[in-house]
Amino acid sequence: MSRLFNFCAGPAALPEVVLKRAQEEMLDWQGRGLSVMEMSHRSDEFVSIAEQAEADLRELLKIPANYKVLFMQGGASSQFAMVPLNLGGKGGSANYIYTGIWGKKAIAEGKRYLSSHLAASAEDNGLTAVPRQEAIQLSADATYLHYTSNETIGGLEFDYIPETSVPLVCDMSSDILSAPIDISRFGVIYAGAQKNIGPAGLTLVIVREDLLDQAKPEMPTMFSYKTFAENGSMYNTPPTFAWYLSGLVFDWLKKDIGGLDKMAEINQRKAQKLYAAIDDNDFYANPIAPINRSIMNVPFTLADSTLDKVFLQEAEKAGFLNLAGHRSVGGMRASIYNAVPEAAVDALIDFMTEFAKTRG
Repeated sequence: MSRLFNFCAGPAALPEVVLKRAQEEMLDWQGRGLSVMEMSHRSDEFVSIAEQAEADLRELLKIPANYKVLFMQGGASSQFAMVPLNLGGKGGSANYIYTGIWGKKAIAEGKRYLSSHLAASAEDNGLTAVPRQEAIQLSADATYLHYTSNETIGGLEFDYIPETSVPLVCDMSSDILSAPIDISRFGVIYAGAQKNIGPAGLTLVIVREDLLDQAKPEMPTMFSYKTFAENGSMYNTPPTFAWYLSGLVFDWLKKDIGGLDKMAEINQRKAQKLYAAIDDNDFYANPIAPINRSIMNVPFTLADSTLDKVFLQEAEKAGFLNLAGHRSVGGMRASIYNAVPEAAVDALIDFMTEFAKTRG
C-alpha cells in the first residue's frame, strides 16, 4: 500500500504515526483484549483515555483552570445553534462578524434563536480581507460577539483576536492547534474535529465556567454546555473512538512535534512556500489580502480555468488528492493542516511549477 498526499479540507489528513498506533491497538488495546470501540465509555480503561486526552489538550493550548473542555457530537454546524441557546438566556442580540460562508451559516442559524446584529463584514471587499478592529460595531444589547477565525472555503484568516466588552465566541474549526492561542481572550471556542483534531464525529468546545448559567430555559438537555460540563462529556455515550484518536493526535503534537510553537513554525513555513509559488508564477493566483491569507487552507486559480479539470486529473495521477476547490467557489484549494507533511507541500509546488511550464 502506498499512501498519497492528501490535501482534503475535511475529513482531513491524520498523522501517519497516529494511524499506525490506532492500527496496532485496533483489536487489543494495551493488552485488555478488546478494541476501544468495544469498551464501555464508563470503564476505567476509557475514562483513562478521556482524561489523558483532555490533560494533553489543556497542556497544548494552556487552557486556564476556569474553562471547561467539552467533547460533544454534531459537528461545528450544530454549534451555530448551541451558542445562542447556551448564551442567550438573558436576552440581547447575538453579534457577528461576517467573513465567509461558514460565518454566514452561523449568522443564519443564530437568527432562529436570538435577534441578530452584524457587527462587521468583509462583504464590501469581496471577502478578501478581514474587517479591522475599528470597524467592529457592537449593538447596545450585545450578548456575545461571534467570528470565524479561519474560513475554510475562502482561505481567509484573522490576523488578530477581536477586542470586545462581551464574551468572544470563535469557530476555530480549521485552525485550532495550528499555533498557540490565548484562550483567556475567549468566552467560547468550538471546533469540528475533522480538520486539525481527529476524525469526524467529535466536536470540541472550550467554554468559560461563568457562561454555563446563561442558557435559554427551553434548552434541550443534550444541547446544554452545562450538561456536558457536569457529566464529564458523558451524559450519553460519546463518540469514543473519535475521542481516543484525537487523544493520539494531542500526544503526537506534544511528543513528536514538540508543542504548538514548533507546529506554528512548520505551518508558517509550509504556507509561505506555497503562497510564494503562487505569487511568483503568473499562471496561478490567490485573491486574499496577504495579511489574511490562511496558513491552513490555500485556494488558488489557474490563469486558464479551462485547464482546471486537466490540472486535477494530472495531480491525482501524480499522487495529490483532493485539490478541487469547494463547489461553491471552484478553482483549487490545498488544505495544509498540521498532519500534512512539509514534503507534501514541496512536492505539490514542484508539480505546479511543471504544470505551468508545460500548459502555460
